Amino acid sequence: VQLQASGGGLVQAGGSLRLSCTDSGRIFSNYVMGWFRQAPGKEREFVASISRGGGATRYGNSVKGRFAISRDNAKNTVYLQMNSLKPEDTAIYYCAASRQLLPTRPEEYNSWGQGTLVTVSS
Repeated sequence: VQLQASGGGLVQAGGSLRLSCTDSGRIFSNYVMGWFRQAPGKEREFVASISRGGGATRYGNSVKGRFAISRDNAKNTVYLQMNSLKPEDTAIYYCAASRQLLPTRPEEYNSWGQGTLVTVSS
């Protein structure tokens, strides 16, 4: 699995962004996919995960109701739609792949993308 995240940028508070993460490996649909974020000086935080077929999702408490994870296995891509963005959402966002069931801890993911920076201005 080789992951490439994109879609980050600068947005005003209350705005929206959609992140994408494309896998250049061969068997994307075999993996649970997740998004994490890391702000300066803080630990990596779980954002969302989605099951292999896309039928099950899990979210971190700080983004529930505002963010939505989805995937298109035909395109080897996972998305993170981020709405009602807040300045505290500012971070580098990472996508990751796991063979476990909707994991929430970074150590449960075995492949990581390079990250994309999201900056939310107040």
